[in-house]
Amino acid sequence: MLTLFTNRYQAFQPPQGVPVRITLGAPRFKLPYPLQHAVRELAPRREYFTKPLPEFTAAYRADLDQLGPARIAERLRAIVNAEQEHRLVLLCFEDLADPAQWCHRRVFAAWWKDTTGDEVRELSPMADQYEQGTLM
Repeated sequence: MLTLFTNRYQAFQPPQGVPVRITLGAPRFKLPYPLQHAVRELAPRREYFTKPLPEFTAAYRADLDQLGPARIAERLRAIVNAEQEHRLVLLCFEDLADPAQWCHRRVFAAWWKDTTGDEVRELSPMADQYEQGTLM
């Protein structure tokens, strides 16, 4: 079993699951929890961050398409097996409670839902944004 969530480094709490870094760089601040796992393949390329959101999203999703959900799931399941915990929390830096912020972790979450059908819930507050499927 594989259950994915997203959050920011500063809001993660160990009861949420296993923290997994999906950024190119590691946090330069002290974390109150161990961060032993990283899936660098899920970090966008540096040059993408200078692009507007639609171009960033298209480029990042193209990279995810090339990797494919099976290969990504294999990397994530290796962490599940090592930790004996099916809940993984994919972490990056952005504070989504700020309406001006957007983040690759949510682009990944939308791509994962589109390709696998599995929901990836955000665990931190998300300003006035509503995710697809949360309103019935």
